[in-house]
Amino acid sequence: MSLAPFAAHDETSLGRVYAEAPPTLRGEFQRDRDRIIHSNAFRRLVYKTQVFVNHEGDLYRTRVTHSMEVAQIGRTIARALQLHETLTEAICLAHDLGHTPFGHAGQDALNECMRDFGGFEHNLQSLRVVDLLEERYADFPGLNLCFETREGILKHCSANNARELGELGRRFIERRQPSLEAQLANLADAIAYNNHDVDDGLRAGLLEVDALREVTLFGREYAEVVQRYPQLAGRRLIHETIRRMINRVVTDVVSTSAERIAAAGPRSIEEVRTQPTALIVMSDSVREEHLELKRFLNAELYRHHRVLRMTNKARKVLHELFEVFMHDIDLLPEEHRLSATMAESRAGIPARARVVADYVAGMTDRYAISEHRRLFSPAEPS
Repeated sequence: MSLAPFAAHDETSLGRVYAEAPPTLRGEFQRDRDRIIHSNAFRRLVYKTQVFVNHEGDLYRTRVTHSMEVAQIGRTIARALQLHETLTEAICLAHDLGHTPFGHAGQDALNECMRDFGGFEHNLQSLRVVDLLEERYADFPGLNLCFETREGILKHCSANNARELGELGRRFIERRQPSLEAQLANLADAIAYNNHDVDDGLRAGLLEVDALREVTLFGREYAEVVQRYPQLAGRRLIHETIRRMINRVVTDVVSTSAERIAAAGPRSIEEVRTQPTALIVMSDSVREEHLELKRFLNAELYRHHRVLRMTNKARKVLHELFEVFMHDIDLLPEEHRLSATMAESRAGIPARARVVADYVAGMTDRYAISEHRRLFSPAEPS
């Protein structure tokens, strides 16, 4: 498929931090995608959760299944708009590499722990993973991804942090836009988690169909499915409804974005970056439906008493793990203990805290639970 002139192109990439010979059997962005899939951080996502703790059930979304679903939505939209599918996929697969165990509760807890040491933000951590923490190559640290992939991973960034990131952080200071592939990956993420959390919430018995029918996006599609398939029931009815919800939003993003792009008329990726606003968007009506569903999930799922009980326990686990490792780095595994010691000798306590945060953030749900038991339960073998 031919790419639009305003798409990202392998041959005009802004390059890698460490120069490498061009790949022979694949493009630059395919190389990035492949490196992400083979990374340790990506494999760990299979045991990191979206909403539910990993051991609560085998069928709930994990970060790896979520990332694959985001990539599927992203590639569909990218193809329709003649954008770079593989770059979109690479960004989608990497966007959660820096997430802590226990979902957003874990991130909030680690941010609290790091408040005096620069804070913790999972987008920055995802970038830190691909730039520094992955250890796979002889010639450079991290995965040495292309600028365009790294740009897409870094969805949000404070001005202070942006100043530390050089060219990558410049767009946050100058209010420039990222590539259309990066904009698309960000929107695909929101589409995926909104709709798939409906599925997981119903499966867990935390959401009720009757309540969801009052939400415009779900209610309209549900009514159409019931009318067309009056004998359909159970999981097939729910899956058909959610499938149609995703299709409605994706179709709207394609048509609305195509209109925005045509009106703006960018002739290159650099002209995309100088646009005053994003070009990959939902229409006003569908965005309001999407936000209505998000508000519903915030109230009925994410603040459900069962979820809150779990997130409170998760926050306690991460707080205590961080504090015990900060107090005594000899409790860390050897490689992390050495890294913490070296970091502290170079840059003081904040650098030591960052290494501890790297270690805790890299844990899976079940490893964090077992590590907490090992350190705090007298009955657990050390």
